[in-house]
Amino acid sequence: MKREQVAVTTPFIKLDSFLKFAGAAETGGMAKAMVLEGLVEVDGEPCLMRGKKLYPGMIVRVAGAEVEYEVTAR
Repeated sequence: MKREQVAVTTPFIKLDSFLKFAGAAETGGMAKAMVLEGLVEVDGEPCLMRGKKLYPGMIVRVAGAEVEYEVTAR
């Protein structure tokens, strides 16, 4: 699986915002639905908390996607 690094300029970013920022979701509503449906994993564990704080080094995977997203600092 390909890993894409997504750099954020803040100390952390919330999961639903990250999904939009990384391009995995087109809208905030779509990001929320993806999380609540259990389609998102953070560091290899399913995550149902759309407001989960992500920090540099964390890995986000969306079910059905061919890309893992790695949070990095800018």
